[in-house]
Amino acid sequence: MRLPEDMTLPEEFVPEVPPETPVPPRDAATVMLLRDTASGPEVFLQRRVEGMPFAGGMTVFPGGGVDRRDADTSVDWSGPAPSWWAERFGCMPETARALVCAAVRETFEESGVLLAGPDANTVVSETSAYSAARDALVSRELSLAGFLAEAGLVLRADLLRPWGNWVTPEVEPRRYDTRFFLAAMPSGQRADAVTTEVAHAYWQRPAEVLEDRQQGRCGLLPPTWVTLTELAACDTVPDALVTERRIGRVVPRVVRRDGAWRVVLAEEDE
Repeated sequence: MRLPEDMTLPEEFVPEVPPETPVPPRDAATVMLLRDTASGPEVFLQRRVEGMPFAGGMTVFPGGGVDRRDADTSVDWSGPAPSWWAERFGCMPETARALVCAAVRETFEESGVLLAGPDANTVVSETSAYSAARDALVSRELSLAGFLAEAGLVLRADLLRPWGNWVTPEVEPRRYDTRFFLAAMPSGQRADAVTTEVAHAYWQRPAEVLEDRQQGRCGLLPPTWVTLTELAACDTVPDALVTERRIGRVVPRVVRRDGAWRVVLAEEDE
């Protein structure tokens, strides 16, 4: 897929002097929450606070880095085993477990949406009772495993679908190896913007977000633009959830061209 010609990176996103040795990317997870409407599926988006160390001011999906405690094997788990996720994402089962747990944890921390339930067949319909636990997760006073155990909840890995894998370009000082997940918005729950990292959060059809970027109303990084383009081709949330995905590890390059920093996805695009 070719990126738009007018898509460039802000100058502050690329260091004047790149690292002599690329920084090892940190494992991360991000989740596209979808809901159906009369005019088509909408995705939940967040505009990050200006000046954030990573992707400041950009419109993104909820997500973040893996915490070492996300690998805790005591989590009560329902759905495809870590080995299944490892096969899809091309990693070790231990890493896959941590990625799925990070996806659930970060989604709850950043949007209040909790992909867990009292048992393997149900999902919590209202999450306000867990607001204190949410704060404790954000402050790292509580681990996901500890929260789920105390609340008597089962992690619903079966509500997630693997979608993509993007790695931050080597020129950048803060890098992530991010796995993209898809999930339908649980019935009865509400996504919010109760996080210090977000200036604004909203639901919008993927095609409309792409139009907003083209008109200069929002900023998108290449992985977000590509993912929204893929989601725009889905007519309903069920369609998106059953989409067959062959996930490859995308490692873009950053080049200086026409006085601006541009992201190159493949050799032939340069």
